[in-house]
Amino acid sequence: MNSFLAYMGGKSLLARKIIPKIPEHKCYVEVFAGAAWLLFKKEENVSDVEIINDINLDLITLYRVVKHHLEEFIRYFKWVLVSRDEFYRFRKEVPESLTDIQRAVRFYYLLKLGYAARIKDPSFSIATTSKPRLNLLRTEEELSAVHLRLARVYIEHRSYAEVFARFDKPDTFFYIDPPYYGCEDYYGEGIFDRDDFMKLRDILASISGKFILSINDVDHIRDLFRGFRIETVETSYSAAGANKKKHVNELLIMNYEPVES
Repeated sequence: MNSFLAYMGGKSLLARKIIPKIPEHKCYVEVFAGAAWLLFKKEENVSDVEIINDINLDLITLYRVVKHHLEEFIRYFKWVLVSRDEFYRFRKEVPESLTDIQRAVRFYYLLKLGYAARIKDPSFSIATTSKPRLNLLRTEEELSAVHLRLARVYIEHRSYAEVFARFDKPDTFFYIDPPYYGCEDYYGEGIFDRDDFMKLRDILASISGKFILSINDVDHIRDLFRGFRIETVETSYSAAGANKKKHVNELLIMNYEPVES
């Protein structure tokens, strides 16, 4: 199945190249979940335990509400309009002043109708060539499968360092999709910066589990992670809702030799 989210840096296209490289494991962990494309596209029964984590509380609240309170979440959309005025009304709201369900509705609305799924300073997206990405009449239909898929998934809101410290075991597999090098502040100020790549490298050098890290192909990253296995894969980038795609290389960094079927 597909993720229900458009999200900056989502792995909708790259997932099919990563999933065959995942080794046998018992515990599956997405450290920077984002739209969780691998979770939704991989087979559910290959992992005894599944965990998704993200530092963005709006995103994690949305996952938890869709998992536990889908009916109430859907009910809110009966009174919502797809319009520029509604978009900017939602944008002005202070998330901390809302209930969890209201906060989840707000975030989902801004993601679905914002240009390029921007987290910082979202702007209303409208085009003469496509319909709105939010279909209010089909919200329940589109999210019902997501609700069922999340039923057995643990949803965490921790820093990446805490995730490794808490869940690292020999039979744990980590999928790691940090902000791209050079795009560290796209998800908010002070969340992940240039120095975090070195901190992440040092953590990965000491874990007992296995991991795949996906990142844009730049010389600094190749040099920083040169002690690990590095593969180059081709993918394409496009802003959510945009028609043009840019074909690029991306790096898959691992601490094991993958055996693909």
